[in-house]
Amino acid sequence: MLVLGIESSCDETGVALYDSERGLIAHALHSQIAMHAEYGGVVPELASRDHIRRIVPLLRDTVGRAGLPLAAIDAIAYTQGPGLSGALLVGCAFAEALGLSLGKPVLPVHHLEGHLLSPLLSADPPQFPFIALLVSGGHTQLMRVTGVGKYETLGETLDDAAGEAFDKSAKLLGLPYPGGAALSKLAETGDPARFDLPRPMLHSGDLNFSFSGLKTAVLNLVRQHGADDATTRADIARAFQEAIVEVLVKKSIQALKQTGLKTLVVAGGVGANRQLRQQLNQAMEKHRWRVHYPELEFCTDNGAMIALAGAMRLRAGSAAKPAGIFAVRPRWPLADLAG
Repeated sequence: MLVLGIESSCDETGVALYDSERGLIAHALHSQIAMHAEYGGVVPELASRDHIRRIVPLLRDTVGRAGLPLAAIDAIAYTQGPGLSGALLVGCAFAEALGLSLGKPVLPVHHLEGHLLSPLLSADPPQFPFIALLVSGGHTQLMRVTGVGKYETLGETLDDAAGEAFDKSAKLLGLPYPGGAALSKLAETGDPARFDLPRPMLHSGDLNFSFSGLKTAVLNLVRQHGADDATTRADIARAFQEAIVEVLVKKSIQALKQTGLKTLVVAGGVGANRQLRQQLNQAMEKHRWRVHYPELEFCTDNGAMIALAGAMRLRAGSAAKPAGIFAVRPRWPLADLAG
């Protein structure tokens, strides 16, 4: 089955073709980082308009590189939510209109399910069941995954997610958008021994997270030491990253021990963090467990993960619907998909 995937939940427009037998055929992605950098963050109206400009050229590029006609598509999967309302509407309306014109069924996909399943795009995909550490945008969750649509929430953030804490702390340090990536790069040159920041909920006894207090601790350091000096900025960034990585790693280990599973999947933008990967790799090797990550190009939002999720949903028995009737779900808890 050949599935066209369309992603437009925030500031990246993604289109991909995934075949349930041959895997990923082709994909194309446009990032709006340069456009939003001028404003220090995503401007929803500008994001929506840019999706409109990009989606048709990206489709033509993807289909052209695949060497397949549009008529060869069996179904169209698109991100229904969560995300920015206007941005979601662009992808949704386009997918529904394309499905109607081609006489093809469409399948709304949960954005976070796409991230959750994205490591399955790799050359060495994980096998069910596994523990998933989902660290994407405003979400930080530990999930027990036993199959497509079979998700159990083990723990989640009670306030700021890891990605939000990265971005907000980056702003406190005066770093440019996108803040999280800039902070991670800066942290590589910092001294890990100069500052010591708290590890929120590290010993809470459960698998929940809380990173709002860590952001406040960064603010206090900035007030005490300033952020004008490049060395001080790097040292604060390193202390922040050390704290957040330690919490993510130890909670992941706790989830594996608690469930008895031996495979961890890490998905979402924060999953690209180099220090997080290094420490998880060391911990998994020590316990003789496996850890899987999506390829770096699939850590951020992309059409490939939506096409994959759509294909796996269809293969698992989910029914696509006739095109022409659409709605988006800007707020859509992943727990709603649990089965």
